[in-house]
Amino acid sequence: MSHNNSNKLTRAEVDFFVEHGYLGPYAAMTPADMAPIRREIEEEVLATDGPNPRSRGQSRHMDQPIVYDLATHPAIIERMACLLGPDLIVWATNFWNKAPGGAEIPWHQDINFWPLEPPLNTSAWLAIDKVTAENSCVQIIPGSHRLSLPHVKADQGLAFAEMADLDGVDASSVINMELEPGEFFIFSERTLHRSSVNTSDKRRLGISFRVTLPIVHVFQDGAPLHPGHTAILARGKDVMGFNRYAARPPVHKRK
Repeated sequence: MSHNNSNKLTRAEVDFFVEHGYLGPYAAMTPADMAPIRREIEEEVLATDGPNPRSRGQSRHMDQPIVYDLATHPAIIERMACLLGPDLIVWATNFWNKAPGGAEIPWHQDINFWPLEPPLNTSAWLAIDKVTAENSCVQIIPGSHRLSLPHVKADQGLAFAEMADLDGVDASSVINMELEPGEFFIFSERTLHRSSVNTSDKRRLGISFRVTLPIVHVFQDGAPLHPGHTAILARGKDVMGFNRYAARPPVHKRK
């Protein structure tokens, strides 16, 4: 489908999301704009420890202003508001850094893994590198968000411990979400997706932003999050007070 250039979704785009469970790609910025951001992510973010002791790639919106700014980018948040309304929480940020040879992530629905009640979420996946079928772009099955699938123990050698049981699912309509640096797509918490082994000689780096509403309780102190986790109140206001937030982190002065 053709996309308008504004950060607002048309009614046709909203209807497409409801029917198919995804939207995009859209450009948050040009590849040229992404180049200095990529360098800073490599040097300042992925090379340093963050708030989650288990992962340098998670929750870096808490300590890195560059990640906070990507997570609250108007191209992403204003489109989310057209799907979810004016009051929005970014409750998780996570880098997906797949080196050449990196393992397959099996078919799954995100909501199987998440600490949310009620389980409401829309995700954006933003490309930091150029993302192609060769270097393991995300693949999705349109319309699969209308299914509620059991998840079973994953096959050996896969990146996740559990995978969706695809018995009865028509996987013939798979879409490769190939992205230029600075492009993103949006998908539902139930949209089936996977990524293959990275068979290329190029890294595939992207970042996901998870967006929910103030009515949702985010269990912030347990896995896959961590004690002391804070979310971002990215738009509007929170009259519920269920979750913890922090302001944009200060810019680090280089020594």
